[in-house]
Amino acid sequence: MLLAMLAGCSGAPARNGAGNAALDALYAKLDQAGRDYDQALSLARQNDNAQAEHAISTALDTMRNTAAQCVNLAGCDIQRFISSYDRALRLKDGSFLGGDEGDELSDQPDTVTSGESASPVLSAMPQAQRSVSLLRGRKLSDLIAMNGPVKAALETWLTRMRPNLMQAYVDYEYLRFEMWPEYQKADLPEAILFGILAKESGGKVHAVSRSGAAGPMQFMPATGARFGLTTIDGFDQRFDPTLSARANAAYLDEQLAQFNDNLELVLAAYNGGEGRVGRLSTSQPNASFWDPQIYFTLSPETRDYVPMVLAAAWLFMHPERYNLHFPEIDGAPGHIILQRPASLTELAVCLGQAGGQRYGWFRTLRNLNPQLDPQTPEPMGARIELPQSLQDDYAKSCVSGPWVALATDLHSAVLPVPPPQLAQAPDPPPRVRHYSVKRGDTLSSIARKFGCDDVDSLAKANHLRGPHYSLRPGQNLALKGCGRN
Repeated sequence: MLLAMLAGCSGAPARNGAGNAALDALYAKLDQAGRDYDQALSLARQNDNAQAEHAISTALDTMRNTAAQCVNLAGCDIQRFISSYDRALRLKDGSFLGGDEGDELSDQPDTVTSGESASPVLSAMPQAQRSVSLLRGRKLSDLIAMNGPVKAALETWLTRMRPNLMQAYVDYEYLRFEMWPEYQKADLPEAILFGILAKESGGKVHAVSRSGAAGPMQFMPATGARFGLTTIDGFDQRFDPTLSARANAAYLDEQLAQFNDNLELVLAAYNGGEGRVGRLSTSQPNASFWDPQIYFTLSPETRDYVPMVLAAAWLFMHPERYNLHFPEIDGAPGHIILQRPASLTELAVCLGQAGGQRYGWFRTLRNLNPQLDPQTPEPMGARIELPQSLQDDYAKSCVSGPWVALATDLHSAVLPVPPPQLAQAPDPPPRVRHYSVKRGDTLSSIARKFGCDDVDSLAKANHLRGPHYSLRPGQNLALKGCGRN
C-alpha cells in the first residue's frame, strides 16, 4: 500500500518547504534505516530472533515515516524512497535467505529442528523463498512486467476473485506433494504452476470446460494425448494431478524452447494455441506479447489469460506486499484403510469441519482420489488418500458413532419416483413457426389466429415495441409460444 501511495504521489508537484539541509538530513535518515535493515537481516541469519525482529520493525517504521515526510518536502526524490522500500520488501520476502545473492537457493524454507526457533521473517511467511524462483537462470520476479494489464489482473484477484484465489491456494497446498515435484524436475518455478492452476481450474481436479478442456491444468483431449494423458480403464488421466502437472511441465519446457524462453508467449500459446502464437512470433521475431501488433491480434480471452496467470504467480511469491495472507496449510499426505464401507461423500459428512476446514473436506477428498466416484461406497479395506492431519479424525468420527449414522442415513436417502401411470414423456420443445404479415393484420389478430399465449409474448419474441406494435406487409414474424396453425 505504501508503494502504491508513493507512486501516486511521485507525479505530484513537490510543495515548497525546507531547504537542502532538511533534504540531506531526510536522505541520511533513509540511508541509515537501510543500513539498520541490513544489519537486522544479518542478525536473522544468525538466528538472533528477538533482536532481529525488533530491528526489522524499527527500520521499516523509519522508512515509512521518512517517505511520508518526503511527500511534503520540496525537491525530495520520492523514487529513492520507493526503491529503498521495495528492496526491503524483496529481502523480507526471502532474497537474503541461504546466503549472499548468487548462492544456490532451495524452494523450501530452512528446516528447524526441535527446540530451535525459526527466523522471524520465515515465521511470518513460511514460503518465503518462493520469491526467488528462477526460470532458465533468471529471477521470475524480473520476468513479470508490472504493466497495466498485470496490475489490473492483480486488482481482479484481490477483489472479486479473492475467494477463488484463496480456495485455489488451499486446494493447491493439499495437492502440492503430487504436482510440485513434476515442476521441480523440469526446473520450472512453482509460482507459474500455481498461477496456471488458479486461472485454469481454481484447484478443482475434476473441472471440465464447455470446450472440453479437463483436469486441474485444463488439457484439451488432443494436447493431453500428445503429452501422454490418455484414458485407462475408463479413467481420464487429465484428472490425475501428478500426470497433468508432468504433462504441463513438458508442454512449457517444449514451448519455452520454441519461443526463446519468452514466458508470456508460452502462456499465450497454452491458452490460444501454439500454432497461432507461433505464426505471430515468426512474423515478428523480436516482438513481445505486449507489443500491440501481437497483443491486439490475440483473442480477448488470451489477452486476459496471460496477465491473470502472471498476477496469480506474483501474488503467490509476494502476498504480503498486497495485504494478502494465505492460510497455513499442513498438506502432508496421508491415507486411511477403510474399516467399514464408505463413499467419499459419507466421509466428507462425518469428517465435518475437522481441523478448522471452513468449507469441509469434500473437494480435498475428491482431488486426492480423482479416480473414485464420490457417491459409490468403497469396500472395507480400500485405501483412501487424505491429508495426514485427518487420519486421527477418521478414526474418531468415521468408524462408529453418531456422525457415521448421520452420513449413512443421508446417503441412503431415496428420491421419490413417479408411478407408471403418471410417468409421461417430456413435452417436446415447441416449434417456432413463422408468419408473413398481410395487409390489415394486427398483432392481436395474429395472436388469436394462431393460438399464441398472449400479445406481449409474441411482441417480445419479435422485438416489437408497444403500445401499437406497428406491422408492415411482408414482415416475417416468429410465432413463438403459439399453439395451432
